Amino acid sequence: MKGNSGIKRIILAAGYSAKGLRAAFVHEAAFRQELLLALILIPVAYLLDVEAIARLLMVASIILVLIVELLNSAIEAIVDRFGGEHHELSGRAKDIGSAAVLISLLLVLFVWGSSLWPLLH
Repeated sequence: MKGNSGIKRIILAAGYSAKGLRAAFVHEAAFRQELLLALILIPVAYLLDVEAIARLLMVASIILVLIVELLNSAIEAIVDRFGGEHHELSGRAKDIGSAAVLISLLLVLFVWGSSLWPLLH
């Protein structure tokens, strides 16, 4: 993309982003599972009788999981590309990426639980 500017740069960037989303969908089972979760929960968030800010947080927390999973998948791809043999730092990088996904999923549970708690009482 070096040397491109303006609308051409935006179009190229959008193409690279679409290619990345497609690669994640094809090659990453966890991304497909989390995308399915998002496709179910986001409409549910709009069906629930919650305040607008709660709905926003519910949807944003789900989208954050997808973002973190994409970053984790990118880290794993780089580690796998450059490290065929086991290396402590490679394992640590993968574990830290996985931990980030776990924390984002726990955030979904917290946000959804906090938002739905008033409806249960």
